[in-house]
Amino acid sequence: MSMHLKARRIDDIVILDLSGRITIGEGTLILRDHIQTMLAAGDRKFLVNLGEVDYIDSSGLGELVTTFTAVRNQQGALKLVNLTRRVHDLLQITKLLTVFEVFSNETEAVKSMK
Repeated sequence: MSMHLKARRIDDIVILDLSGRITIGEGTLILRDHIQTMLAAGDRKFLVNLGEVDYIDSSGLGELVTTFTAVRNQQGALKLVNLTRRVHDLLQITKLLTVFEVFSNETEAVKSMK
């Protein structure tokens, strides 16, 4: 199963609902291209909903970090929400929980962006 991305908005916040697997190839390219397009259009606040992501490989982790850095370099914010147990454990093991702001629900994540 490949990764799917749906974008929606709450005010000036772009919520990216990801599902499937974030892996080398298509999964990482979809995320990168979408974020770059939205940054070029002037968007700066992103919530990445990982609630339906069942697997992330090392390339997927690298792409999340690259995307986070690209958004920060544009004076934006990228936060993660609804991590599955497996994804949470992966971010904890790799110490990336210290890099990303992570929220357990969308309401709190949106509030933090206002």
